[in-house]
Amino acid sequence: MPERIQLKDADQIAMMREAGLVVARGLAAMSAAVAPGVSTLDLDAVGREVLADAGATPSFLGYHGFPAVVCTSVNDRVVHGIPSADEKLAEGDLISIDFGAIVEGWHGDSAVTVAVGEVSEDATRVSEVCRASMWDGLAAARSGGRLTDISHAVETSVRSAGRFGIVANYGGHGIGSEMHMAPHILNYGRAGKGPRLLPGMALAIEPMVTLGSRATQELDDGWTVSTVDGSWAAHWEHTVAILDDGPWVLTAVDGGRAELEARGVTLSASAA
Repeated sequence: MPERIQLKDADQIAMMREAGLVVARGLAAMSAAVAPGVSTLDLDAVGREVLADAGATPSFLGYHGFPAVVCTSVNDRVVHGIPSADEKLAEGDLISIDFGAIVEGWHGDSAVTVAVGEVSEDATRVSEVCRASMWDGLAAARSGGRLTDISHAVETSVRSAGRFGIVANYGGHGIGSEMHMAPHILNYGRAGKGPRLLPGMALAIEPMVTLGSRATQELDDGWTVSTVDGSWAAHWEHTVAILDDGPWVLTAVDGGRAELEARGVTLSASAA
C-alpha cells in the first residue's frame, strides 16, 4: 500500500516558511564564511549561531545520531558529510552545505554548492547544471501533475546540459512535521507516474550531479556518501509547497519568483 503524503493547511505552510527563511539565512551566512583555511566545523558553528539567534531547532542534529547541524560534503563527497575541525577547505574546492531548521514543529531543508575561491571550469559547470536542474524540477511541482513530472524535469535538464552523472537512488523527499517523509523523489524517470500532486503537499527537491559516474558508496563513518570513481559532485536543494495557484519555494528568500517566472511558472499568491 502506498505511503500517505502529508497535506498541510495554510497556517502549517506559514510555519514551514518561517523555518525556510531560517535555513536561507543560515546558508547565506555559511556560504559567506567559505574560504581557504576555514574548517567544515567552523561552518557548523555558523549554522548553530543562526539557529540560536532565530530560536529555531536544528533538523539534523541527533537525527539517527547525526552529530552536527549541517552536512558538509567536499569535492567527491556527494551528501551527508560530517563537519570536522581537521577538514580545512582549500582553494579550488567545491563544497555542498545542507542545512535544516524546525520552527514550532515544522521543517525547512535546503542545500547549496559553494566554490572555494577560484575553481575549475568543470567544477563551476557541474554546480550550475545541478542548480538549474533543481529549478526545472521545482517548476514542475504544480497541482494536478504527477510526482515523476518533477523527476523527469530534473533529468531532462541535466541530460540537455551534457555528459553528467545523475546520482542513483538518492533524491528528494516529502517534508513537513518531519524532515524526511513520503514520497521519495528520484532525480530521473518517466513523466506522468506516481501520486498526483495536490495542494498542501511540501517537497524537498534535491538533485545530485557528478562529473563522472552516477555510482556512489557510503564511507566508514556510516554517513558520508562519495562517488565511486572519485569524480566531483554538486548538490542543490529547496523546499517547495504546492498550492492551488502555483508553487511557493519556502527556502528561497523571494519565494522562487525570479527562477520560476523565468521558466514561465507563476508563483503562488500566498508568497506575496
